[in-house]
Amino acid sequence: MLFVRGLTTRVTRAGCNRYRWACSSLLGNGQRQLLQPCTQFRSHDHYSQEVLGCRVIYSWVSSAINSIGQQSQLQETYVVEEQLDPFSLVADELSILANSLRSMVIAKVPKLASAAEYFFKMGVEGKRFRPTVLLLMATALNVPMPRPVPDAAGDTLSMELRSRQRCIAEITEMIHVASILHDDVLDDADTRRGIGSLNFVMGNKLAVLAGDFLLSRACVALASLKNTEVVSLLATVVEHLVTGETMQMTTSSDQRCSMEYYMQKTYYKTASLISNSCKAIALLAGQTAEVSMLAYDYGKNLGLAFQLIDDVLDFTGTSSSLGKGSLSDIRHGIITAPILFAMEEFPELRAIVDQGFDNSANVDRALEYLGKSHGIERTRELAAKHANLASAAIDSLPENDDRDVQKSRRALVELTHRVITRTK
Repeated sequence: MLFVRGLTTRVTRAGCNRYRWACSSLLGNGQRQLLQPCTQFRSHDHYSQEVLGCRVIYSWVSSAINSIGQQSQLQETYVVEEQLDPFSLVADELSILANSLRSMVIAKVPKLASAAEYFFKMGVEGKRFRPTVLLLMATALNVPMPRPVPDAAGDTLSMELRSRQRCIAEITEMIHVASILHDDVLDDADTRRGIGSLNFVMGNKLAVLAGDFLLSRACVALASLKNTEVVSLLATVVEHLVTGETMQMTTSSDQRCSMEYYMQKTYYKTASLISNSCKAIALLAGQTAEVSMLAYDYGKNLGLAFQLIDDVLDFTGTSSSLGKGSLSDIRHGIITAPILFAMEEFPELRAIVDQGFDNSANVDRALEYLGKSHGIERTRELAAKHANLASAAIDSLPENDDRDVQKSRRALVELTHRVITRTK
């Protein structure tokens, strides 16, 4: 036994050898000598120095190993973050929302009821992308007011707020479905979400009326929130949907070939709904104007990125993967970003665009020019730019240490990645 400054420490030859092995790759030759096996007895002072040296080295190695362990944990956490599924985080609420929507679209007239619930039936609901974004945004902006003691009244207020925010998600989904019912009539579409479109199955008139009915239900739900600013926001969304569709139908030759015009129309038709709904979520939570605009910016850029990739997939996807006919836009004479970018590289494509695409030969010629150009690649790059802007908006939100808030913010960022890498 060794007695060192009143402390009893057992230093065995095997123990020193284990220290020497652990540290041999970390220490210099001079330091390694401290850990050589003991072959003879030395003075107490010498043992004291040796033991203290071992302690210093042990402390240093222990810190290094702890640091490596922490880095490993951080790497594991990073992997977990990368695997975060945004839809799973709100799966329970999406189920509640789906049931609520089915109950909201019940109509007294059987035919209208069947038409109104057509895209709310189980199996054809879609992924509920917009409600997922809004429910995640509601949690991401959840900055509870500090209370000395949590109380039942506070919990009730929190649940009431969540219910009102979920109502925004329901309203948004009804407006979205109403818009696609009307779009399919205007585009004479025959498929949607992998099944026959409502206008194809039940006729144009009933499809239009079903869309109107959904908008009326959305208005009733919106009025129940009793928030004039939110009502104004979502009323503006409906105006934008009509404006965007009108812009698409009544373009001049120059407007059809203008990227600025295309992006404005895309905002009205796609991005306005999600951006203003995100802002409505923030307003209901009592957030500042700055935070509300960050929520709006996220929705706007996510919506633009989503539509840009949709335009790419119209050329690269298949009818079965998209749930609608591929090349549907160009066959209807709708000029989107890939063709606009191709036109910048090949100005002669403009003459084909001006002739229109009633002739299938013009479609083939346009596709030939698109194949030679960087139109698809540049559209993907523009989508990635907007996805990055959406992520930056989330990163700019006020810091919050709440675990659920952080997970929801990571999920919103993950959605920006999924939007630009999706194949359907």
